[in-house]
Amino acid sequence: MVSLSKNPKPIIAITMGDPAGIGPEIAVKALQNPKVHAISRPVLIGNSGVIGKSLRLTPKIMDINPIEDIAAARFLPNTIDLIELKRVNINQISMGEISAASGKAAFESVILAIELAKTNQVQATVTGPINKAAIRLAGHNFSGHTEIYAHYTNTKKYAMLLVHKNLRVIHVSTHVSLKRACQLVKKERIVEVTGLLHAACRQFGMPKPRIGIAGLNPHAGDSGLFGDEEINQITPAVDALKSLGFSVEGPIPADTLFSKAKGGLYDGCVAMYHDQGHIPFKFEGFQWDKKRQRMKGVQGVNITLGLPIIRTSVDHGTAMDIAGKGIASADAMLLAIEYAVKMARGNSGR
Repeated sequence: MVSLSKNPKPIIAITMGDPAGIGPEIAVKALQNPKVHAISRPVLIGNSGVIGKSLRLTPKIMDINPIEDIAAARFLPNTIDLIELKRVNINQISMGEISAASGKAAFESVILAIELAKTNQVQATVTGPINKAAIRLAGHNFSGHTEIYAHYTNTKKYAMLLVHKNLRVIHVSTHVSLKRACQLVKKERIVEVTGLLHAACRQFGMPKPRIGIAGLNPHAGDSGLFGDEEINQITPAVDALKSLGFSVEGPIPADTLFSKAKGGLYDGCVAMYHDQGHIPFKFEGFQWDKKRQRMKGVQGVNITLGLPIIRTSVDHGTAMDIAGKGIASADAMLLAIEYAVKMARGNSGR
């Protein structure tokens, strides 16, 4: 047993994600990386049967240490400390298939991770990919991890931040229709999410972050020719942020903002809606292998800001088409763990 109070490495709870997808595989592969154990004390939340199958997809041998309490964790590089989801029926789960059983398992792993963080048993949580349809089949009406975390931490003001290299993109809105997203472009919300982004950049080690704020319409409205949201909402938000001492610019046409950020002009970007931020982000972090007809590289971290606890995640889905084949990339999971550690250390003052 390892002391929980005197070790500077944060304890990180990692959820397996949907057991029918690639989540368990990438979690296992990440835990086989020595760097993870060098910077953190990881605990996996999942099912031993599912994790055992995932281990057989990899060449490295690891022991599974089933635990009910964090204090029983060994935190050894060749061991997976696993908090067992006892109510999961593995016989009802088939790889690559969406089901209520897999949704139930994924959802329960997330709820347990949240509870461990809320009770300070872990310093951060990292989530594997879930399937929204499976979650709903299990009877839980949430559109994603972000909304689950917000609900179970009673958080009203939160936002999704995507991080990959120089790109840090926060969103004014996410999982809503495009019509609704346009309606949600409001001065108050833009000021709110920019403040969250500014705080996160400081947590990542940038004392005076420079932030670019996207326009909503083509050419950022072109002085009202293509819409008035820039005039009525976005520009007033930028002015308000400048009066608060933030280093911000905008509204900037979205077709140039993200390339400038990639080049280092901005430390962070504010996107007005889901795809405006996700498309340039995934264009940078996802690599398609034409010959093999699959992704050869999937990088990028999804962070929920505004929560009382730390949550990072991979920014990709369950990839049901390659589940169980042993070819899933753990790159994004490794990055998510690294960012969880950065944020945990930032919170502790180290």
